Amino acid sequence: MSKIFDIFLGILILIFFLNIYSFYSSNKNLESKEFNRNNIDEIINTKISNLPILKNDTDNVIEFNDGFTNEIKNDKPRNFWNLLKFK
Repeated sequence: MSKIFDIFLGILILIFFLNIYSFYSSNKNLESKEFNRNNIDEIINTKISNLPILKNDTDNVIEFNDGFTNEIKNDKPRNFWNLLKFK
């Protein structure tokens, strides 16, 4: 029973790869790829022309926060090396 299942699975895998190969080597697929490669600039331009232009609503949104530099200037000693010391 196991031998039959192995043969069936092998045939199924072989059919799968043959179908993939036949699709990628078909004239329809090769012509489609060649058309896209030759006309890529036109295809991109048509896709770009359909994009909507969004209104800019980001005026005066970002404010510089200098509070971060004030936090760094504190005089607390760093404790990194104390973590590595044995007590």
